Amino acid sequence: MTPPVTTGRRAWIGLAVLALPTLLLSLDMSVLYLALPALSADLGLGPTAQLWAMDVYGFMIAGFLVTMGTLGDRIGRRRLLLIGGAAFGVASVAAAFSTSGATLIATRALLGVAGATLMPSTLGLIRTMFPDPRPRGTAIAIWMSCFMGGMTVGPLVGGVLLEAFWWGAAFLMGVPVMVLLLVLGPVLLPESRDAGAGRLDLVSVALSLGAVLSVVQGLKALAADGPGLGALAALAFGLGVGTLFVRRQLRLDDPLLDLRLFRHRAPAGALGIGLGGGVVMAGTFLLLTLWLQLVAGLSVLTVGLVLAPLQAAMVVASLLAPRLARSIRPARAIAAGLLVGAVGLAVVGLLGAGAGGGTAVLLGGFLLAGVGIALPTALGTDLLVGSVPEEKAGSAGALSETSGELGIALGVATLGSLATAVYRETLVLPAGTPAPVAEAARAGLTGATAAGPEPAVLGAVHAAFTSGLGAAATAGAVVFAALAALALVAFARVPTAGGAEVTPDRDEQPVPAPAAA
Repeated sequence: MTPPVTTGRRAWIGLAVLALPTLLLSLDMSVLYLALPALSADLGLGPTAQLWAMDVYGFMIAGFLVTMGTLGDRIGRRRLLLIGGAAFGVASVAAAFSTSGATLIATRALLGVAGATLMPSTLGLIRTMFPDPRPRGTAIAIWMSCFMGGMTVGPLVGGVLLEAFWWGAAFLMGVPVMVLLLVLGPVLLPESRDAGAGRLDLVSVALSLGAVLSVVQGLKALAADGPGLGALAALAFGLGVGTLFVRRQLRLDDPLLDLRLFRHRAPAGALGIGLGGGVVMAGTFLLLTLWLQLVAGLSVLTVGLVLAPLQAAMVVASLLAPRLARSIRPARAIAAGLLVGAVGLAVVGLLGAGAGGGTAVLLGGFLLAGVGIALPTALGTDLLVGSVPEEKAGSAGALSETSGELGIALGVATLGSLATAVYRETLVLPAGTPAPVAEAARAGLTGATAAGPEPAVLGAVHAAFTSGLGAAATAGAVVFAALAALALVAFARVPTAGGAEVTPDRDEQPVPAPAAA
């Protein structure tokens, strides 16, 4: 009988080190939204420059995730993590002291490239540090909780920093975090790599970048301006390049991304649920924050406080996921979580349909949705990372994060567009509304609020936006229900944690059981 693999104190201390860049990335995403008005005024950023300053970070992360995940497998995940941490610290200082919009955009791009090294490296190292599936599930749940926790405290930390200091403080808070990583990482983190990895295929790198960046740009343009020629052309180009990328990976002896690892039911299902979950939560959560600010009239800091319990509930649900895996098959646990999320979004849909209830109903529905998606996200990530060989863990983590990034972009584009269409269709302005005010109202909630119309006009605008939010939430509920059905099929042969392996169908490889605490 093979003795059980034990996980020592060193691995758990190392996990705390890996939590540092994870927490920082989520903080960095949320704090900049608060700093944007001040830095735009200081640097003289116009609307286009503001969009680039916001979007280039996410573009670079999405575009480089696959390359960096595979690069970490080749040169060593700890080495890449430390290189990326150092680059992130340097770029943070440069961004904080930017003197022009061009400098800020360039440093934000560098931050995105450096950020792309962090997430797949941390997931790959967790796979190495926790070879036993049980503690690994808990470790991944803690890792995910740190990311969610950063999103929770980001607006609060940002509000305090920007009240006391200038906008550059939002960037400088990353420097001490990266210094700690550089000091503690070499001592507490093991090195791991794919000893049999071949050379890095630069053509595949270029195809990967071209595909992801074009698709993300097309989706963002689709969300902002509708199905215009530019958006559709970018999407078509990205999908075409993506097809070439897939074909090249299947031909190469040493592919940039070994897609054969994801042809089996469980890892493919985990990627699909991650993508669909990102679509729903990104699209509806954006509408939620706008509703709280522009319809409910809450300040940014108050919105952060109001949303803190929702994020905290998601953290708790993530931490409970490994324990549920001990007694409930992942197919049932994941499907149950998604159905809970579907019920929550259906409640929000009723609010949009005029059922009443206001802010309390809205937050209650999103609380259920957040708890519901946290369970499948935690279990699905563990199944994905645990289903591939250890030497390919960085690639698996990168693909998981890429699917999430694409889901976010797709959610803003699709559900945002749906909400906008319903808003314009249901907007009924009072008779005699001045033409400029009517034009601003039809353009959207933000423009209508800035125009400062009469209470009757503003009431009509709020009602129409609430209808759009409800329609997006209802569509999200349908997607969650469909994903629940997918989970029952994709994970049907995955046992409870500690259970016997299930014989795979046909040529499928056995899928490890999910972890339990």
